[in-house]
Amino acid sequence: MKKTFSILIMLTLILNISSAQKLILANTNRLESRIMAIASFGANPDGGMNRHAYSEADLKAREYVILLMKEVGLKVSMDEAGNISGRRAGKNNKLPIICFGSHIDTVPSGGKFDGVAGVLSALETIELLNANNIVTNHPLEVIVFTDEEGGLIGSKSIIGTITERDLARTSNSGKIIKDGIKFLGGNPDKIKNAKRDPKDFKAFLELHIEQGAFLDNEGIQIGVVEGIVGIEEWQVHIYGKANHAGTTPMNIRQDALLAASKLVIAVNETVRSIEGRQVGTVGEIKAEPGASNVVPGHVQMSIELRDLSREKTLSVFEKIKPKMLEIEKETGTKIEFKHEHTNIPAILDKDIQAHIANSAKELGLSFKYMPSGAGHDAQDMAKITPTGMIFIPSKDGISHSPIEFSSIKDITNGANVFFKTILAIDKN
Repeated sequence: MKKTFSILIMLTLILNISSAQKLILANTNRLESRIMAIASFGANPDGGMNRHAYSEADLKAREYVILLMKEVGLKVSMDEAGNISGRRAGKNNKLPIICFGSHIDTVPSGGKFDGVAGVLSALETIELLNANNIVTNHPLEVIVFTDEEGGLIGSKSIIGTITERDLARTSNSGKIIKDGIKFLGGNPDKIKNAKRDPKDFKAFLELHIEQGAFLDNEGIQIGVVEGIVGIEEWQVHIYGKANHAGTTPMNIRQDALLAASKLVIAVNETVRSIEGRQVGTVGEIKAEPGASNVVPGHVQMSIELRDLSREKTLSVFEKIKPKMLEIEKETGTKIEFKHEHTNIPAILDKDIQAHIANSAKELGLSFKYMPSGAGHDAQDMAKITPTGMIFIPSKDGISHSPIEFSSIKDITNGANVFFKTILAIDKN
């Protein structure tokens, strides 16, 4: 009898330990209902979102997110740039903060999931900490960045790289960014006060839809982001000779648009000829004088190259330059170029990558290491603190579109990986 009683006690202890180790995970219905609630702000008849930063729809969506933050027990504040922060105390509030979040503003006629999936996964993590009665060692901060789509305005402010030129630009809402920040409740005149001390942070984590088709095409559930590609951009001017389209023989034309067409092909062929994941785009082209009966005398065009290695993007352009000389000779034109913009690649933290991969493994989810071809607030945060990113699949790789779609199952998987990754960061 004594022996039987002892066995029963041991079994009870084992069951209790097993029960304690089994975490409550993400609530699919809660995530889905909140995605649809945010989608109601700025919704178009075609299913797209016009929730431009600084618009009335943006303001209303932000008010909704603030309400959610308060409901889960976060202490809410807003900085001078309009970034919304929700704080949760840790066991030791002198430790640096683990920060996580994303954005809720959209491009014109954008989708429901870009940014929003990351914000709601961050809030779901707080819900799960509450449900599992977990108090982290470190204090936590959920952040909703201002105007990600218009140039990472919120994260630039946090790292201290925002400029007067940024504030003077006109946003998609039609407001000057400076006025838009005021509209949201920020204070652009004191925006330098939004800059944070890197010592405040232990880490930053962001979940995002992939905005590409690698995960969807390969049937992989989680992307472990190795880094966010850098961008190099050049403006190119091609000078030919405008002349009458009916009276100028083909063999003596100095057609600037013909030269530009050859250069577009040369960019594509050069980028494709090199092994790797680099990409190159000519996305802007303008021919002058722009009449159907005039041989174009001048073309302005852009060349944009992206890769995780800045050295590689610059080396690709060096391979394009000799082709410009060949095109000049072939077409009798003059090609001039000027380097316009650099966005330095952001290499993400190896330890956080390992935490993400381990979390996916523990949950039985497939994953792959991959770069991000699009820019995110994480690329700014990586300049001041160890940073990680989790990708979930985008259906057919479509984003910034009314038909952008990530399944609620994939979002739930991502939220669970996110939650477990935050716990892992907190322990290390």
